[in-house]
Amino acid sequence: MPAIHAERRSRLAMSVVEAGADAALITRLVNVRYLTGLESSNAAVLMYPDGRTVLATDGRYLTMAAETAPDVELVKERGVATALAARAVTAGPVRLAVEEHDVTLALAADLGKAAPSAELVHLGQAVEKLRAIKDEDEIELIRQACAISCRALDDLHAAGGLLRRTEQEVARDLEGRMYDHGADGLAFETIVATGPNSAIPHHRPTGRVIERGDLLKIDFGALYRGYHADCTRTSMVGAPPAGWQREIYDLVAAAQRAGCEALAVGTECIAVDRASREPIGVAGYGEQFGHGTGHGVGLEIHEAPTLGYAATGTLGDRMPVTVEPGVYLPGRGGVRIEDTLVVRDAGGPELLTTTTKDLLVLDA
Repeated sequence: MPAIHAERRSRLAMSVVEAGADAALITRLVNVRYLTGLESSNAAVLMYPDGRTVLATDGRYLTMAAETAPDVELVKERGVATALAARAVTAGPVRLAVEEHDVTLALAADLGKAAPSAELVHLGQAVEKLRAIKDEDEIELIRQACAISCRALDDLHAAGGLLRRTEQEVARDLEGRMYDHGADGLAFETIVATGPNSAIPHHRPTGRVIERGDLLKIDFGALYRGYHADCTRTSMVGAPPAGWQREIYDLVAAAQRAGCEALAVGTECIAVDRASREPIGVAGYGEQFGHGTGHGVGLEIHEAPTLGYAATGTLGDRMPVTVEPGVYLPGRGGVRIEDTLVVRDAGGPELLTTTTKDLLVLDA
């Protein structure tokens, strides 16, 4: 997709100008991939205000770089960042904008040695801000990742036989089904939390055996061509819900609907969090919802924007985000319901995780 990458670099060039820099050094690997298409463990980009771009990588990725970014200058180096910094000062002193959230003290020292006449200035999270708004090709890849994920979960539910299996066994089963449906990998470590463990928001699957009447919380997602899916569903195993289980499930479902309905272009990110948080707080469970309402999704599982109680900024057209409120009762159980959706300028948000949100009672 050279044309798409060139368009992204053109938008970044404006940020270089705004930073008052002579050039920008991009060292975050996920941002290098976004700008050039190159997925590697060692690469950096030197970007000039006029759009000229130099991509540095080592011999392991040289052929791939030539294929994915044929329209940029390619440099073979092992020390990619220092090589590009040295190149930036060949014509004299420069103001070099860097990703200060990625440049360590050690790397900053190395840059100072390689390019002593360079003044390092802050680029800010300029690339991350660009990445928050997806193009339609990116959205299609996230859509595919979500479809793979939902088909796998539907298969797991239909297969039944969960009683007496361990959390770890169910997690591996679901992950295998995602691969069977075309996943390239896992978006993150699958969460399978049952019974009292479902009250732990980011529980890691254990050898706990699933029992009749357990809440079963599964937070999972497929990775497809670099893009992530994120979905959480909570179900019952082998028995209808007890009164308290139905109460918190219905409450979380209402909160999740409110958050999804709040997704609109121009809405403040913090307002989405408030919309989801309000019904839970009114019901007296505010202290049992301790995490943010959601986050952006894309080349990373967690990226801009943040939908939380301290969030800043507003939603834009073509922003994929999650909405994932929960209520967690320590020692008893918890419920989280999460969807990945795309904020749209017209017609309301587009739902990508389409598997049912009804409270299922799964065959034991």
